[in-house]
Amino acid sequence: MTSSGSDPAPSDHATPQQGMPEVNGLTADDIRTSLKAGFADFLARPMMSGFFGLFYAVFGILFIWCLVWLGAVWMVIPAAIGFPLVAPFAAAGLYEMSRRLARGEKFGWSDILNVMSSQSRREMGWMAFVTLFIFWVWFYQFRTVLVITLQNSSFSDLDGFLNTVFFTPEGWIFLAIGACVGALLSAVLFSVTVVAMPMLLDREVDFITAMLTSVRVVRENPVVMLGWAAIILVTMLLSMVPAFLGLIFTLPILGHTTWHLYLRAVSPVER
Repeated sequence: MTSSGSDPAPSDHATPQQGMPEVNGLTADDIRTSLKAGFADFLARPMMSGFFGLFYAVFGILFIWCLVWLGAVWMVIPAAIGFPLVAPFAAAGLYEMSRRLARGEKFGWSDILNVMSSQSRREMGWMAFVTLFIFWVWFYQFRTVLVITLQNSSFSDLDGFLNTVFFTPEGWIFLAIGACVGALLSAVLFSVTVVAMPMLLDREVDFITAMLTSVRVVRENPVVMLGWAAIILVTMLLSMVPAFLGLIFTLPILGHTTWHLYLRAVSPVER
């Protein structure tokens, strides 16, 4: 089964690039069509797609549990909010699945995992560094705001921390400032990765070119890309409510959709 939609055919991995790729204008219909194609890809290989969602969900559960076990209760909120920021990197296998489904190619676990492992020797590794660096900045800024706004508050467990944050004036100030900082960092990370991640898997370009192309797509389609960012954010946060388990289904669909949206946003390579 192949994915649906009228996406242009993806290019080969080894195609060299000349200059900056050309970006296209996008409409809300592109998001709708990409979502349909992404859902079709999920239905084509639900077990394999769901595996990536399950892995991401289990990692999130273990990450939050380790923070609580270590007594770093203040890190639970930034971890839960910032966790979706690393989703584009986690979806590399989903991009490769969609690429092969669009071509009607047969593939197994080894094919997808081999492609994912090979990315560490390509520019994807630098994008992972950029993603984790912004994630680290988010934690650092969160801690700084926490110290400034809640310096006179005390809490020894997660319940005490949540009560302080959500039911005190100091906590409300902390949430307001933290939301602004988080929105800024999320916008930066979304802008540099939304197209860059699938592009690096699809083409032989350096990560700087990929990031600049991603930023150009967002800059030239601000309303559409803001809408796509909102869909991702709301879907991911709601999926995390039932102990992260909703991510088993939503992460694969969003990952496949991102691939198809990338194909519409960036013109194919001329041969």
